[in-house]
Amino acid sequence: MGKGAQGSDAAAAGGEVEENMAARAFGAPRVVVVDVDDHRLAVARSLGADAAVRVSPRVEDLADEVERIRAAMGSDIDVSLDCAGFSKTMSTALESTRPGGKVCLVGMGHNEMTLPLTAAAAREVDVVGVFRYKDTWPLCIDFLRSGKVDVKPLITHRFGFSQRDVEEAFEVSARGRDAIKVMFNL
Repeated sequence: MGKGAQGSDAAAAGGEVEENMAARAFGAPRVVVVDVDDHRLAVARSLGADAAVRVSPRVEDLADEVERIRAAMGSDIDVSLDCAGFSKTMSTALESTRPGGKVCLVGMGHNEMTLPLTAAAAREVDVVGVFRYKDTWPLCIDFLRSGKVDVKPLITHRFGFSQRDVEEAFEVSARGRDAIKVMFNL
């Protein structure tokens, strides 16, 4: 979330729990997290998300899901963060955000995709890309140091550094079930 998003309601599509925490740290008064995974949604709720909306990966469900996301927010969505980077999640963010709002593309899923940009342009939705969070490391370190953000609950799995442990860690991370952040103990 950039400086322009401070104090704005935010929805994080793709359910990235970290972006939920960032939105809250930047002062978003209401945060709704959207994901296909019930475990990630439960963790997001336990870490302060005001609402969690389960969606499907099917594009055909988009219109209904946009209505459920807006209802969960309880007001217009000022800022949407797409943390997955797939056509469905980007479309969800673009369609959910209020006219004149902002969509931040955080996730890097596919190189090319089809998106409803005409509808977003007609509603004057700003689309902003983020890659490796330029110039944000000092701010993130300050958030961690001050306790404004606690990332410890995000670490769901820890592994040693043997060949077998590394392979198992990558399998757990790739499966995604109940895994948020997988760490190696060095």
